[in-house]
Amino acid sequence: MTIEFKNKHLLALYKNGKSKKYTLNKSVLNKFFSVVAILESAKDIYDLWNLPSLNFEKMQGFKSRYSVRLNKKYRLEMTIEWTNEELTIGIIGLEDISNHYGGR
Repeated sequence: MTIEFKNKHLLALYKNGKSKKYTLNKSVLNKFFSVVAILESAKDIYDLWNLPSLNFEKMQGFKSRYSVRLNKKYRLEMTIEWTNEELTIGIIGLEDISNHYGGR
């Protein structure tokens, strides 16, 4: 699957390890890098579903927004633009890191 950064702050975090918007502790930051690597190496949606630690799920209230957990508090939110009819391969757009329980 292909990854695109839809959020300039996430791109800065990925490239520089820091961002004005995201002040994350080292363990969450390391998990972010690890999850992006997993997303980049995924061949299809099944690769994400088959990793229970990601807790990959469709977000309620959104048409094409999904999330994976970074830890118990934070999740990485993304959109997927499907590129095949089976809806198993697509372009993952990284949107935000959010707090599971609302707010940042």
